[in-house]
Amino acid sequence: MSSRWLDSVKSVIPRGFSRCYVVEILKEGPHTGKEIINRAEQDSDGKWSPSPGLIYPLLGRLCDEGIITEIKDEDKDQNTDNTRNKKNTKYTLTKKGIDTVEDMHKISNGIKDQIDVMCRLGDVGRFVATDVMERISSIGHILGEYQTSTIQDKIAYRQFLINELKRLDDEQKGEQENMEKEQSEQNNSQKITIE
Repeated sequence: MSSRWLDSVKSVIPRGFSRCYVVEILKEGPHTGKEIINRAEQDSDGKWSPSPGLIYPLLGRLCDEGIITEIKDEDKDQNTDNTRNKKNTKYTLTKKGIDTVEDMHKISNGIKDQIDVMCRLGDVGRFVATDVMERISSIGHILGEYQTSTIQDKIAYRQFLINELKRLDDEQKGEQENMEKEQSEQNNSQKITIE
């Protein structure tokens, strides 16, 4: 059945698969774009033949992202007009590319393990998955309420601080006025005594 399905879809490959496939191939060692196309045909028994219009722009994007780099072999890939011949350009993974492949494998293995567990559990797996989704939803709701209450608490605390500062300013002004009044009274009493 799966072979009939593959025959019917031919080159319809899930989005993102080509990107992962190219990185996996380059993990084995340097390859040209043509070698990657040939390898895809070989691995799929001829059912998938990525076009150069897919592979070469993809290789360019991966180079731009720093996942892969071109290997420069001046003897092999010079044309007569001194431009690089993309057909002979080999690509290899960078350090960032190697790290990306390792991360992809970790994620992939984790997902495979979870799917295996869910498949073994059958109906219980669906129940567990539903329960997990409900818990995540509840946690999201609680966090949303906490965030809202935290914001309201911050606003109330800010207003409290403003009111306290105003009260302290008023007290300080009152004390200063009292001191000025006492000073003025003392000055007045000194004037009277002198006269």
